[in-house]
Amino acid sequence: MPGSIFALFLIIVAVIVFLSFFFSFVPVGLWISAGAAGVKVGIMTLVGMRLRRVIPSRIVNPLVKAYKAGLNDLKIDQLEAHYLAGGNVDKVVNALIAAQRANIPLEFERAAAIDLAGRDVLEAVQMCVNPKVIETPLISAMAKDGIELKTKARVTVRVNIDRLVGGAGEQTIIARVGEGIVTTVGSSEYHSDVLENPDLISKTVLEKGLDAGTAFEILSIDIADIDVGRNIGAQLQTDQAEADKRIAEAKAEERRAMAVAREQEMKAAVQEMRAKVVEAEAEVPKAMASALREGNLGVMDYYNMQNVISDTQMRNSISDIGKQDSTPGDKK
Repeated sequence: MPGSIFALFLIIVAVIVFLSFFFSFVPVGLWISAGAAGVKVGIMTLVGMRLRRVIPSRIVNPLVKAYKAGLNDLKIDQLEAHYLAGGNVDKVVNALIAAQRANIPLEFERAAAIDLAGRDVLEAVQMCVNPKVIETPLISAMAKDGIELKTKARVTVRVNIDRLVGGAGEQTIIARVGEGIVTTVGSSEYHSDVLENPDLISKTVLEKGLDAGTAFEILSIDIADIDVGRNIGAQLQTDQAEADKRIAEAKAEERRAMAVAREQEMKAAVQEMRAKVVEAEAEVPKAMASALREGNLGVMDYYNMQNVISDTQMRNSISDIGKQDSTPGDKK
C-alpha cells in the first residue's frame, strides 16, 4: 500500500512537470487568443517559432492588431521574417494601420525596408499627415553694403515615403536652406532691401528646389527672425588699413636698415682708405731716405720741401683762426 501511494505521487509530479514544460514551450494561451480574434495560427507554427528563437507574442499580437484594423493581406511569415531581420514588427504594423486610416499608399515591403534602414516608419507616416516644422539655427550673412544680417527660418516639411529610403535627412534641409539665405542676402545691394522684403529669402530658397534628393518635401519657408549685426564691411576696411600700415612700417624699417648698412659700409671704406693713406705716409720717409742715399734727392731740395710744408701748415692755421673769429657766437 505505501509503495502504490509513492508511485502515484511520482506519476502526479511527472505529469505536473510535463504540463509545465509543455505550456511554457507551447504558447497555448496565445494560440487560443489568436483563434478567438479570428486569426488562424497553427499550434505547430508557434512551436516552430520557439525552435527558431522567435518570441511568438512579438508576431501574433501585431498580426491580431492588423487583422482587427482590416489589414487582411499580412502573412505571419512576413512578420516573422522581418523580426528575424532585426526589424520592429509592432512599429511597422502601427505604421501600416496609420497609413490605411490616412489613405496613404504604403505596402508592407516598403514599410519593412524603411524600418530596417534605421528610420522611424511610424513617425514618417505621422509626418505625412501632420507636417513637421524644422527650425534652422541663427544664420549670418553679409549684404553687398557690408552689413551683417542674422536670420532664423522655420521650414515646414512633409515626408516623401517613396524617397525615405536613401533620401537625405533634416540636416541636409537645414544646410541647403542656410545656403539659400546666404545667397539671397549676399546678392542684395543693401541690407535694407532684405529687411523690407523678407519674403525674398523664401522665394529664392523655394525656387532652388532644395528638397531634391531628400526624404522630405518643402511646403513653406517662413522667416522667424532677422536682425542687423555688425558692419563687417567697415571692419574689413579697418583691418585692411591696419595691414597696409604694418606693411608700410615694415618696408620703412627695411629701408632704414639698408641705409644703416650702407652707412656702415661707407665708414668701413673710409677707415680702409685712411689706413692705406697712413700706410702710404709711412712709406714716404723710407722713400726720401732711399733717395738721399742714392743721390736722387739733394739736401737743399729736402730743406726746401720742408719749408714748403711748414709754410702750408702755417697758412692753414691762419685760415682756421679767421673762420673761428667770423662765427656769430664769438661776436660780442
